[in-house]
Amino acid sequence: MSPAAGIGAESRRGAVLGLAAAALFGVSAPLSKRLVAEASPQILAGLLYTGAGIGLSVARALRPAVVEARLRRSDAAPLAAMIALGGAIGPVLMLLGLRRVTAVAGSLLLNLEAPFTILVALVLFREHLGRRGLLSAALVLGGAAVLGFAPGPFRADWPGTLCIAGACLCWALDNNLTQRLTVRDPLTLVRLKALAAGTLNLAIGVGLGARLPPAGVVLAALALGSVSYGLSVLLDAHALRLVGAAREAAYFATGPFLGAVASTVILGESIRALDGVAMTVMAAGVAVLLRERHSHAHTHAATEHDHVHVHDGHHMHEHAPGDPPGEPHAHTHRHTPLVHDHAHVSDLHHRHDHS
Repeated sequence: MSPAAGIGAESRRGAVLGLAAAALFGVSAPLSKRLVAEASPQILAGLLYTGAGIGLSVARALRPAVVEARLRRSDAAPLAAMIALGGAIGPVLMLLGLRRVTAVAGSLLLNLEAPFTILVALVLFREHLGRRGLLSAALVLGGAAVLGFAPGPFRADWPGTLCIAGACLCWALDNNLTQRLTVRDPLTLVRLKALAAGTLNLAIGVGLGARLPPAGVVLAALALGSVSYGLSVLLDAHALRLVGAAREAAYFATGPFLGAVASTVILGESIRALDGVAMTVMAAGVAVLLRERHSHAHTHAATEHDHVHVHDGHHMHEHAPGDPPGEPHAHTHRHTPLVHDHAHVSDLHHRHDHS
């Protein structure tokens, strides 16, 4: 298989998984806004992630055999940061923000996660985007700014806007850290994060004197968490592995649009003209990034790592007697230096400098 053919198929699969993850998460904003009236943000965040952990544990029990690489002790620090940022601080900030803005505005403001993820990926994690990517980030940020100036009863006030923006920044850091750890088993990674975040948030909430909501609200939160914070995040982790954090952000940015539309059905809210303007500007930014293409001669440096793979154009190596047979499989393997030219994204094997 040629590198271009393999990357193309993986990119398309990553797009499908990223869009599916976005759809599942997008409907969570209006549903969470309804639930947050019945529970403190800390308790609700704990229930959502506990539901995710339970759902993913059931999935692991149903499919115990995996060929993925296992987590290592060296992964503990980034995993802890993911739990704190993406599982504890981010959801609480989002729920606090949803108390101050309409569900439509809150859903659209969640699009800030995309440009923040892109910025972190470019500055801290050496991913690459061309002019289209930078234009996309500017458009999405511009749409969010329009919401911040919205007048009237549907206004997204600045404290609420800043809370949701802070949540998106936490998730941007979480996305990039997760992308680096998706060389390991994504289901194990996301399950550990969900269970730890759920336990942490519930413990903090109870410690601060909050009470559990009625049983019906608890069950609803667990069910919502299993889908919008469990299955969604698992699909998103696979997308991060395949296309990198910057491009995954574009696919995931479609979720808030669905959330805005769902808000009109679930909560009876209206989409105002100004919301429509913001939505159009943000949609244009997403469309620009989805059309971004990248190809040039590039060098793969020699490296050694462990992840699930098949023997394609990037994985032509010898096997030791103890390495697993069949494909796909996971084992420690070494890449020799390689120079070639094909369309690619900033996935695991394509983090290189650009002149």
